[in-house]
Amino acid sequence: MTFYHGNETGGIPGLLGDPYYWWEAGAMFGSLIDYWYYTGDSSYNSVVTDAILFQTGPDNDFMPPNQTKAEGNDDQGFWGMAAMSAAEVKFPNPPDGSPQWLALAQAVFNSQALRWDLSSCGGGLKWQIFTFNNGYNYKNSISNGCFFNLAARLGYYTQNETYTQWADKMYDWVEGVGLISDKYAIFDGTDDTINCTQQNHIQWTYNAGVYLLGAANMWNQTNGTAQAKWETRIRGIITASSVFFQDNIMLEVACEPSGNCDVDQQSFKAYLSRWMAASIKVAPFVEDLVKTYLQTSAQAAAVSCSGGTAGTTCGTTWTAQKWDGATGVGQQMNALEVIQGLLIDQVSGPVGNRTGGISVGDPSAGTGGDTSPGAPTGVITTGDKAGAGILTAVILVGLLGGAWYVDSFDDEPFMFFLFGPKILVEWLLMTAMGEDSAMLRVQCEHFFP
Repeated sequence: MTFYHGNETGGIPGLLGDPYYWWEAGAMFGSLIDYWYYTGDSSYNSVVTDAILFQTGPDNDFMPPNQTKAEGNDDQGFWGMAAMSAAEVKFPNPPDGSPQWLALAQAVFNSQALRWDLSSCGGGLKWQIFTFNNGYNYKNSISNGCFFNLAARLGYYTQNETYTQWADKMYDWVEGVGLISDKYAIFDGTDDTINCTQQNHIQWTYNAGVYLLGAANMWNQTNGTAQAKWETRIRGIITASSVFFQDNIMLEVACEPSGNCDVDQQSFKAYLSRWMAASIKVAPFVEDLVKTYLQTSAQAAAVSCSGGTAGTTCGTTWTAQKWDGATGVGQQMNALEVIQGLLIDQVSGPVGNRTGGISVGDPSAGTGGDTSPGAPTGVITTGDKAGAGILTAVILVGLLGGAWYVDSFDDEPFMFFLFGPKILVEWLLMTAMGEDSAMLRVQCEHFFP
């Protein structure tokens, strides 16, 4: 909360401000909803409610005018999942006359279902919502995973089969285009201009987490052969997630060992922790599969939270067994989620309409379709861009070295083919700031003289 100033005079409720993109604020408020759920401490509840409601937008679908110019499906998805969490754990309802948690989650689902794209790859969601944004032709696992996660949880809450049918459809699509491998590794994304025939094989913790919780909710709602299928998927995702643990301590393997995680990526471990713990309540067999990961990681995270003048600042790298000098919203959120997740056995599971849910829904919310804000009149600045850092990760890992690859897939030619040298260089230089610009220029000149 020391990083949040939206509740102060002159601040904008719901925004963290530079260097944090809009989506990460939604993720942070999701962590604070979890905090209340696990501890019962309501100190931040009014701040959380005010912040989320301020960012819902005029159509109550998390498409606020100050963000839609650069908003991606994953950005909207993280706010929608925060609202879904609020409904599931009976976080205090918003005031009468305000949009309610369940209706907000339904609005995100409905607006994204309308964006299901059959023009390429047989379906799926694009990363970006509007054509003028970088990455519009990228279909990535996190955008589609947020939709899958939300659909599965809405199915659990409402018992409406439409949601679970969409969840089935989405998982099958992601698996069908190769973003989930036969060994349940979840890859970053693919390019729809080549009909999703190649994948970027980088793996991130939050992709594993978002599909894990969705699959756990689907397991809970099925039986027989269907339930056995979901159990196989859950066990497979957890087994494949071992790549994110060193001596049972979580790490962001694609960037953390080389010290080049960007601001977005510095928060990804929070979501794998969050969703591993949450999965236990809807698929109890998960506990034996993840408890050692969570317990060992929480201990290491606590050791890392020993920096700063107060001795409570958390670092990025838990495997260091000390504070590594880093600080930020992501680092604090990572530690909070993995530590409070150990309280999962002391709280009740998610509720639904038939099991004590108190949030009012609106099945038609978000069905009005998108209103394009229009193409930007000038150059899109770094500050304009939102997104969970996927495209940035693709480029930095491919170009700047210190990369980790899961197999012999040659990412560098893939990136060259995906973006083209001129477009790639222009994008890099456009989004680079300060000393990074000079560094990236050198790298670009090396690869594309």
